Amino acid sequence: MPSVHGRRDFAIIGELIEPKTRVLDLGCGEGELLAWLKEHKQVDGRGVEMEGARVQKAIARGASVYQGDLESAVEDYPDQAFDYVVLSQTLQETRYPLAVLRGMLRVGKRAIVAFPNFGHYSVRLAWLLSGRAPRTDRFPYDWYDSPNIHFLSVLDFEALAETQGWKVERRICVAGERQVTWLPNLMAEIAVFEVSAGAGLKPRPIGHPG
Repeated sequence: MPSVHGRRDFAIIGELIEPKTRVLDLGCGEGELLAWLKEHKQVDGRGVEMEGARVQKAIARGASVYQGDLESAVEDYPDQAFDYVVLSQTLQETRYPLAVLRGMLRVGKRAIVAFPNFGHYSVRLAWLLSGRAPRTDRFPYDWYDSPNIHFLSVLDFEALAETQGWKVERRICVAGERQVTWLPNLMAEIAVFEVSAGAGLKPRPIGHPG
């Protein structure tokens, strides 16, 4: 499984995105993925990042990035303004993930979401053996200083997509350097989903309106 700037999720996303398309990267960090997509896929890319220092580094890479809150950034764009909206390894850190996902699918034809799989067996074992909030190599934080405020698994995301009437176009799960196809909810460390709003499907109510 190849990587881009040391990130296998970036490599997967890079494969999913078609050349010469319009891309919005939410929480784009230092613009590594946007710069790669611009060079290798000739995309028309935009990025949003909260931290000013990262924004400056992204701009230095040649990426078109502005400083802002990714949770409200989609409100600035009209419907279907982009071919793809990307959110990589940040969904679990958002306050209202459902609102973010709905916004992505409003302004983009496709949403590509990558997230760490909290259903991985190492997390389950950490809970079982310690009886405390899990700390693993992939999740090295104490509960009180972790940026992760929502914990989701592969099955959780698939259930949400079904509830909302979204169509899962692609699902790619990885562990280390290999792709996982068997028991991904148990064995995968990272999941990447490409979803669309679906045709003629009405979302069913779910919990918080956001």
